Amino acid sequence: MTNRNSIDFKLAIQTSGFDIYSPIEVGDMSLWIPTLQLEFLLREGLIGLDLAGLALRTRSKVVKQAVCSALGYPVPNSFKKTQPRFLGQQLDIYTQKSRNLQIWNEELSSTRRYALIQISEQDIIIEVRVVNGQELANLDTTGTITTKYQAGLVVGTESHELISNLDTPDLFPFLNSNAVFSDDVSPISEPQSGSLLPVQEIFNRLSPLVGCQFADPGIDQDRNRGEGLHRLVCEYLGYSSYEDNGQFPDIRHQLLEVKLQTSPTIDLGLVLPSSAENVDVQQLSNYHPKHRDTRYVIFYANTDGRIVTLTHVYISTGADFFTRFRQFEGKVSNGKIQIPLPRNFF
Repeated sequence: MTNRNSIDFKLAIQTSGFDIYSPIEVGDMSLWIPTLQLEFLLREGLIGLDLAGLALRTRSKVVKQAVCSALGYPVPNSFKKTQPRFLGQQLDIYTQKSRNLQIWNEELSSTRRYALIQISEQDIIIEVRVVNGQELANLDTTGTITTKYQAGLVVGTESHELISNLDTPDLFPFLNSNAVFSDDVSPISEPQSGSLLPVQEIFNRLSPLVGCQFADPGIDQDRNRGEGLHRLVCEYLGYSSYEDNGQFPDIRHQLLEVKLQTSPTIDLGLVLPSSAENVDVQQLSNYHPKHRDTRYVIFYANTDGRIVTLTHVYISTGADFFTRFRQFEGKVSNGKIQIPLPRNFF
């Protein structure tokens, strides 16, 4: 499906008359290439490209030309110094021989996509990953992004809290409390009208998880610890399979962000839940979901180092998030950002 959809987007770009600087609304159903399809096209077009012997400036130009061709855009005679480089798709590209990603004089943007292109010691492109700014911020363990948004959780007397009885009004036309997902529907697929569960139904389906347990991979394995919870969430929502590509929101098909807390500090990344900024997903009909429309499920848990036990669940829309959780002050640093990519990133 990714293959077919990717080619459809490429053909739409080719026939649009647009160049890489032509503005496209984030989530446009025809011309905004979703991240998974964007990654597929770039892998198809770039992997195997030989850059050996090229000066750095020439190599940069050759890679940008290859990106244009891969996505269906005409190759310009020269490239403008825009931020991001591929303005229409909100896409920046970084070629990486090392695991040290450096971003100069810019803040990370939650809706910008970053294509990280791995080059071998022989100067051949061997892999491409596309992530958004939110995911890159989550990879920062050095503190170069000095302060990301955070909130505080005070555990109350109730083990189950539905903070939002209703979704944001803009989502009402697309909700379906009886939605059933076929075996080929992935939890990281783009959200679809008629397949979005109301926040009340999400609460009903996930509430039984309180009391559930799973193995604790260790304090330095937060991502793997979260995987245990994500698998359970996918199952209880009604998906036949588990998938997680690390992007926001975690259960993209439901506009649902999942958080596991064993401490009271909730990391929120680059964007406040109550923000009216567009989420990097496709539009629902003519409406583009905002961060405030996103649903958040937060599980509080205890661990003895071997077993994680879920003790509390909180479910809220982004719009209502700070009616229950206290916002901390937060800024994103300017200047040079250095992010060491995990060994298994590519």
